[in-house]
Amino acid sequence: MRLLRRLRGTFVQSRYLILIITLVLDICSSAASQTQSQPSAHFHHLHLNTTDPSSAIKFYTSKFDCEERQFLGEDAVWAQQSWLLFNKVKEAPPWQLTSAIWHFGWGAEDMKAAYQKQLESGTKFFTPMTDISDILGGTGTGRFFYAYVETPDHGLVELNTASNHRFGHLHLFSEDPVAAGEWYAKHFRITLRSTREPRFYRGHQIAPSASFTIDNVNFIIYPIQYSRKAYADQWNGQSEISSTKGRVVDHVAFSVDDLSATVSRLRAEGVKILAAPTTTSSGRFKHAFIEGPDYIRIELVEEAFSRSGAAAQRKSLGS
Repeated sequence: MRLLRRLRGTFVQSRYLILIITLVLDICSSAASQTQSQPSAHFHHLHLNTTDPSSAIKFYTSKFDCEERQFLGEDAVWAQQSWLLFNKVKEAPPWQLTSAIWHFGWGAEDMKAAYQKQLESGTKFFTPMTDISDILGGTGTGRFFYAYVETPDHGLVELNTASNHRFGHLHLFSEDPVAAGEWYAKHFRITLRSTREPRFYRGHQIAPSASFTIDNVNFIIYPIQYSRKAYADQWNGQSEISSTKGRVVDHVAFSVDDLSATVSRLRAEGVKILAAPTTTSSGRFKHAFIEGPDYIRIELVEEAFSRSGAAAQRKSLGS
């Protein structure tokens, strides 16, 4: 019996040792993976076109979790770790959902309460609150809701069930969502989640799809076929995706450590350079433009030149 207990103790100790070794290996593997997949860019801003920047800023700051701040001496919106910047245009920008940018969004812990509050404040909805709990699997209800707020410039802002009420996602369309996701993964060292299997939800195609996260912003890419069916009247015989240039959401911006080196690398990798690096705002802002998948405009901002922007804000917030 004594020998049996000793053997059993040895066996238990061995199991614990194996478990500890396995955990250590998992931690090391995870750390190595995180190091390898560290993004080479940060999310910096969305740039919107509007006929009235002042009114647009008041709209966003009164409806969502964000605040008015200055960026390079211009009025802007700061949303936790990201900027919304505004360009004044003479005529209302195109808003039809025929470009790569579908909408961007904030979360809501209590979607029903958030929706009612928006209604009471006079918010106009493009799509009313809708229960899509079954998109997560199963047949239950009351777990997941979404609604599209229509901005004064006819842009779309999604409110959806989430663990917080912060700015958190950008939803894109693509002719080939997986290839688009792989483009971001390749050029910005982003960890990609994707599925190649076609999937339909309530008669609309939602996969193949891809998603990835930069800082606190989740990018989700759906097939353009969704838009062509859901918003067929907006295509008016158009067959090709529109460039985002000049539209309500003109472009997305990432910050990088060394702009010139990044642009040189991207050029060598075959990325289309729309505008070479230039310094503006009296030397306070260095940026360039590239073209991403499906004619999306992407601005690259040098981190050292945006200390009054997202880089400094991240530091001040300890993030």
